[in-house]
Amino acid sequence: QVQLVESGGESVQAGGSLRLSCAASRRTFSNYAMAWFRQAPGKEREFVASIRRSRFTYYADSVKGRFTISRDNVKNTVYLQMNSLKPEDTAVYYCAAGLRDDSRGPYEYWGQGTQVTVSS
Repeated sequence: QVQLVESGGESVQAGGSLRLSCAASRRTFSNYAMAWFRQAPGKEREFVASIRRSRFTYYADSVKGRFTISRDNVKNTVYLQMNSLKPEDTAVYYCAAGLRDDSRGPYEYWGQGTQVTVSS
């Protein structure tokens, strides 16, 4: 069992930056592929970015070049640096962990989410 706790979401102006953090409970954090997903009001949850055990990263086209995912296996934490934010980035952002080292998942464990609101 892995418990994930996201933080860092807040309201920002378009063009601004935020860094989201996701702290994991297990010391075997390094064994998990990690990912960020988001869900906007009235829309389905969508993939944002992932980072494998090897630190190979993968991004959705909508965030490529603006968002960066990284991980710190000492702190058991995964980050999402978000730059050049747009109003369409407004969503609840979820952290996820998966034992299969594959960018496509599956991801068995999920956090509760953190709200990001981008105003124009």
